[in-house]
Amino acid sequence: MAMLAVLAVLTLGTLWLGARALTIKTELTAAEALVGPLKESLSKNDVAGAADAVHDIRTRTQAAKEAANDPLWSLAVSLPWAGRNFSAIAEISRSADDVADLGLAPLLGAFGSLDWNALVPGKTGTDLAALEAAAPSVSSAAYAVRASSERLSQIDAKQLLPEVAEPLTRARLQLTEVTGTLDGAASAAQVLPAMLGSEGPRNYLLIIQNNAESRSSGGIPGALAILTLDEGKLSLSGQSSASSIGVMNPVVPTDPQQVQIFSGRLGKFMQDVNLTPDFPTAASTAQKMWERKTGQRVDGVISVDPIVLGYVLQSTGPVSLNQPDILSIAGSSLPLELTGANVVQTLLSDVYAAVDEPELQDSYFASVAQEVFSAISLGKGDSTGLLAAISRGAEENRVLVWSALQEEQAVIARYAVSGSVTGPSISPAQFGVYFNDGTGAKMDYYVKRTVQLIKECPMDGYEQTTVRVTSTNSAPTDAATSLPPYVTGDGIFGVPPGSVQTNIVAYGPVQANVEMAKLNGQKTEFAPHLHSSRPVGVLAIRLAPGESKTVEFTFGKIVQHAEPELVVTPTVQDVKDVTLPTEIATCL
Repeated sequence: MAMLAVLAVLTLGTLWLGARALTIKTELTAAEALVGPLKESLSKNDVAGAADAVHDIRTRTQAAKEAANDPLWSLAVSLPWAGRNFSAIAEISRSADDVADLGLAPLLGAFGSLDWNALVPGKTGTDLAALEAAAPSVSSAAYAVRASSERLSQIDAKQLLPEVAEPLTRARLQLTEVTGTLDGAASAAQVLPAMLGSEGPRNYLLIIQNNAESRSSGGIPGALAILTLDEGKLSLSGQSSASSIGVMNPVVPTDPQQVQIFSGRLGKFMQDVNLTPDFPTAASTAQKMWERKTGQRVDGVISVDPIVLGYVLQSTGPVSLNQPDILSIAGSSLPLELTGANVVQTLLSDVYAAVDEPELQDSYFASVAQEVFSAISLGKGDSTGLLAAISRGAEENRVLVWSALQEEQAVIARYAVSGSVTGPSISPAQFGVYFNDGTGAKMDYYVKRTVQLIKECPMDGYEQTTVRVTSTNSAPTDAATSLPPYVTGDGIFGVPPGSVQTNIVAYGPVQANVEMAKLNGQKTEFAPHLHSSRPVGVLAIRLAPGESKTVEFTFGKIVQHAEPELVVTPTVQDVKDVTLPTEIATCL
């Protein structure tokens, strides 16, 4: 009789736990399904719709947490073996509720208090007070989500049943993504108001990188200007060009390791400060050059390229070039109205066919930049589109920012927008592939590239990865005569007109070795270097019109077991067309 009673209790307990488990699964699944509508409401600036979605999510996650806090469930946590599964489910439920209650709710309050149109520079400036007021809520939400993410990361999924491990893994991935986004938002709220001029005007050296002549961070510095931000009001002045800065004598001192890799030209010419992919080095060097030339010390450096200008024009609409001097430069060959569709080809190709003199090319370039930033300052376009354009540029490493103020730079350095190759923004297993023009011309407009990582079989207990770079010169076969001498280089630097010479620079993870290089499948000599404990391989290739070559660098002794990541020089091509999916070698 006693045995029957025990069996009855066990049966009822099992059924009760099963019912609790079904409730948790149902409620969390429903909460997850509401994330899509929440995002849609936020994208439409529909605060009321977003509030309804958050309310429903909180109701669902609270029900799941209450089910996981059931006394019998808490007792089941102490069971041998099975207990760890009950514990993991309870932790997932609590984390989901914390994210909804301590993360989404404060964020929605901050979102609703901001006038997003007022955050975009315009005639009357930017509503920086609202952004500053929202900072504590954003920081609080970021902390709550990060704490939940850390709790879930401490659970050993290998010890769990597949039915529990799968939702745990999914929750971890989602929280990792959200944590990164919220940390970035919190950091932006922390430093942006001052950087936008809330405490006084800020002057930044604006560099427009010209992707037609590649440099590691994008392209040769073309047009320069001073971008002033005062209470969010934006203005552009002091238009100049890298060539007008002249030769630095004596050279600006730079990091000896980088000088060894990229030559002393780093500190000698403004056009070459970004031969290094490390933007903080390039930007601080450019700041010193500008000050030496003009006597003005800027508060930071911001870099964009014509592709970003195209993204912005898709939001603001076309801009017109009406200045008499620019009209005379453009003549009948260049458009007087620039749009998101024609600005890249105009600035990186057509201008060289229409204008022979570099100074006039720079003037046209600068005028376009002036008009684009004027359109932003006048509030043209919608805020959502403009923010999306800038965000896309930042994601593609086409927008780079450096602050001369140490405390601000310490925050910026945590993120990819810093353009750093060392420090907190670099993932443990990051690889970098960068391109520097060796033609002395504007032929990179015609070079098509793909870059791919190949995870090789481990050797001696260490990871091995090969970086494969394929480059094709798509210039016409008669490029030597059909393209302008300024574009081909006319052989001045020893490269036959129509051909392209490129220095390919590959970075591996910290403490790894660059062990071998191949050119079209054959081992070849290359230049090995070291930059802040990261191995670096350099190899120059030359491509005749229509020719393709493949370079491979193999990195070994990789101690990191994280998934490899790849960063490449942003070129004229879409980044998604350049970076191919990682290939995994078949190992026995």
